[in-house]
Amino acid sequence: MKVSDLAGLIGASVDGNAEVEISGIGKIEDAGPGEITFLANPKYQKYFDTTKASAVIVSENFKSKRSDLTLLRAKDPYVAFVFALKTMIPPPEPLSAGVNPVAYISPKAVLGKDVRIGAFVCILDNARIADGVKISHSSVIGEDVEIGENSLIYPNVTVYQGCKIGKNVTIHSGTVIGSDGFGFAPQKDGTYEKIPQLGIVVIEDNVEIGSNCSIDRATLGETRICRGVKLDNLIQIAHNVVVGENTVIAAQSGIAGSSKIGKNCVVAGQVAIVGHLEIADNTTIAGKTGVSKSIKEPGKIFFGIPAKEMREARRIEGAMRMLPKIIEEFTELQHKIEKLTSKE
Repeated sequence: MKVSDLAGLIGASVDGNAEVEISGIGKIEDAGPGEITFLANPKYQKYFDTTKASAVIVSENFKSKRSDLTLLRAKDPYVAFVFALKTMIPPPEPLSAGVNPVAYISPKAVLGKDVRIGAFVCILDNARIADGVKISHSSVIGEDVEIGENSLIYPNVTVYQGCKIGKNVTIHSGTVIGSDGFGFAPQKDGTYEKIPQLGIVVIEDNVEIGSNCSIDRATLGETRICRGVKLDNLIQIAHNVVVGENTVIAAQSGIAGSSKIGKNCVVAGQVAIVGHLEIADNTTIAGKTGVSKSIKEPGKIFFGIPAKEMREARRIEGAMRMLPKIIEEFTELQHKIEKLTSKE
């Protein structure tokens, strides 16, 4: 593919030889002749002067002293590179067409057109599978489940009864949708009585859920993952939680029951959010933060245990790092005072 053709597909302008042939894609530090790479993170700029790639996707205002490289200038080089990847290396088809002969499809289930069903998939009574859905090997789709058009379910996913999955949803291996919420009522004798979990999980359109996540069904009503949400691997979403549109959550984070996360939030890895809280839109929560109170003002960054606004958290962290020196100075001062007082 010529650079000029690729530039047209990814919305970039060509600075240099537009006739260069591109046959592959590589990292900026490893790419060789005939390959294209990208530069979006300033940390990787040190590799620009030595890269052997034939073309580099850069920002529109990037300044280069190399005349031997063809540059593709884009508003967002990272997004442009993603489109280049999708264009040059389309993802492999996970399943062959049709229904595998060793899958079990209930006679009461409804399958749309062009569905692909893998080996040992189990689709139970009254499930409704829309057009273009792909369900890979050994996944289980429970009674009355709905899956919207063009969604992709990877191997060993379990969707419990009654849950609803929207269009263009991707769910990776090992994830469980709709398992019981953690609800137990303490008894006088020290035992616990299980609280029936009678609700469902609703996953809206264009959501991607990583591997080995658990999204619990509501006690009553719905646990809801809104449109455009992206969940990393190993995430726990408890009963009756709502995750707002286009929020992203990184690995090993957990959200306790009935909390509501706003739109366009960023939740980093190993964050813990306690139950019955509200997190405002456009909130960023840094890694390993423990959120114990609602965040009501949008657009702020939080860090620490318990969570504090980032500027305050940094001041506290700075003060804590000074504590050993302060203690040492205090001890020396205390000794001096003791010596002075002993002479009196």
